[in-house]
Amino acid sequence: MSEKVWLSTYPKEVSPSYEYPKQNLAQFLIETAQKYPKKKALYFLGTTMTYEELLIRTYQFANALKNIGIRKGDRVSIMLPNSPQAIISYYGSLMIGAIVVQTNPTYVERELEYQLNDSDAKIIIALDLLYKRVQRVIPQTNVKYQIFTSIKDYLPFPKNILYPLKVKKDGLSMDVTYSDTIYSFARLLKTTSSTPSMIELDPMKDLALLQYTGGTTGVSKGVMLTHYNLVANTLQTRAWCYKSEEAKEKYLAALPFFHVFGMTVLMNLSMKMAGELVLLPKFDIDMALKMIDKQKPTIFPGAPTMYISLINHPEVKKYDLSSVNICISGAAPLPGDVQETFEQLTGGRLTEGYGLTETSPVTHANTIWEKRKLGSIGIPFPDTEAKVVDPETGEDVDNGQIGELVIRGPQVMLGYWKKTEETSQAIRNGWFYTGDMATMDHDGFFYIIDRKKDLIIAGGFNIYPRDIEEVLFDHPNIIDAVVIGVPDEYRGETVKAFLVLKEGTMLGEEEIDSFCRERLASYKVPRIYEFRDSLPKTLIGKTLRRVLIEEEKENQRSNGNV
Repeated sequence: MSEKVWLSTYPKEVSPSYEYPKQNLAQFLIETAQKYPKKKALYFLGTTMTYEELLIRTYQFANALKNIGIRKGDRVSIMLPNSPQAIISYYGSLMIGAIVVQTNPTYVERELEYQLNDSDAKIIIALDLLYKRVQRVIPQTNVKYQIFTSIKDYLPFPKNILYPLKVKKDGLSMDVTYSDTIYSFARLLKTTSSTPSMIELDPMKDLALLQYTGGTTGVSKGVMLTHYNLVANTLQTRAWCYKSEEAKEKYLAALPFFHVFGMTVLMNLSMKMAGELVLLPKFDIDMALKMIDKQKPTIFPGAPTMYISLINHPEVKKYDLSSVNICISGAAPLPGDVQETFEQLTGGRLTEGYGLTETSPVTHANTIWEKRKLGSIGIPFPDTEAKVVDPETGEDVDNGQIGELVIRGPQVMLGYWKKTEETSQAIRNGWFYTGDMATMDHDGFFYIIDRKKDLIIAGGFNIYPRDIEEVLFDHPNIIDAVVIGVPDEYRGETVKAFLVLKEGTMLGEEEIDSFCRERLASYKVPRIYEFRDSLPKTLIGKTLRRVLIEEEKENQRSNGNV
């Protein structure tokens, strides 16, 4: 595998290696604003902002943080949806050398308290709608300062007048009690200098980000990503999208920036490319279709659930989707029929990639305009090494054999925040052990089989849930499926499938069983089926398998089986 056989598949426009500048990540915004000051940087629900305006507001915010007392190395929690404030807060924090902690706005109090304490955040920036939730948590943390902002602050007339009325109608509150430690975002910008602010730092060592893992497989850990990690991955992604043109692309920002995928392939990449971000505060399929139809975005990175909801929308053909040229799907496996249908609808290219929070995140992708393989995560990015090893011995396995995927490259994290032991387990001899079981074919294309922790052992057989899920997705009446192992007295574990059917369709267990037996070895065929209206997912569409496993354990306890 050291031969890097995948390089033979590289497009001639993509080099196997690049030089990555050792700079503050916020330098992308500064350079673009200097080069294209009047170019639109973002569109937000009717409001536009140029790069010049965005940079001025970002400098103001950076200076406001300094005036409050935030210094290099302090952790800044940003608990915002996709909005102008989220971008300003992010780059303003980086400019003064603070470490951003992206915080999911949907976190419940327990999750928020854990993250603020684990990161030892000094300040939090949040929506006014979240004020009460934040106040209930703050006394249990070391957070000293709070900044609150409102969606209405960047809405055009008359939306800014109507928004508070809608909030009140929905039973929510925008009320914030300000004090000498609780600040108004809008007031801070109005009263603070826009003098350029950029601190000296070591991009190779200084952290830009403490990005918490999704926690889909256990306790969430703070991933330490440097400025260099994120600069490198932004430029690797830019190289992969070699047909995209500087100052000409529009990015549909449906993925949240508080997730590392959206942060890199949307926010950071758009800043580098002088693109225009079309911001969606949350993914709503009706709003997304309208935005594509009216704003004509050219690049739409997303999760499979986004593309699935789009192609299954009953009125999708009423919208003009032809502007979309490039889509990179990540966060979960992309079903082949979804890829084909989406490309037929838009005329653009939808390709599957792969990454992890620990790798900034992208490490692999299918080429966009060249050779692709359905079901594959593609080939490694420039300067990225990957191989498949025996999970026990660490020795390389032969092509086609299953082992653990390990990765080495400039985008790989420094380690886990305050978790030395977990870091030493994850990074060995310079290689990051992903925990994903994979294979590599003779062309250097990689295939994810499953998470190592999700392996089901039934009757001595190793069963990978994804094998079964791919078969279930092939059934025309099944739109979502997830498979887990459940305790079984005879087999040790057995296979249970949770299914979501297409609206208005009927499907019996016998029919599904027969369908699976034609396509799977008998030991892989699910023994138990449960039909649901929906499956638990993260905001970007990754199925929360652990939630179903915990539910199953609780059911077992309730029934006295554990």
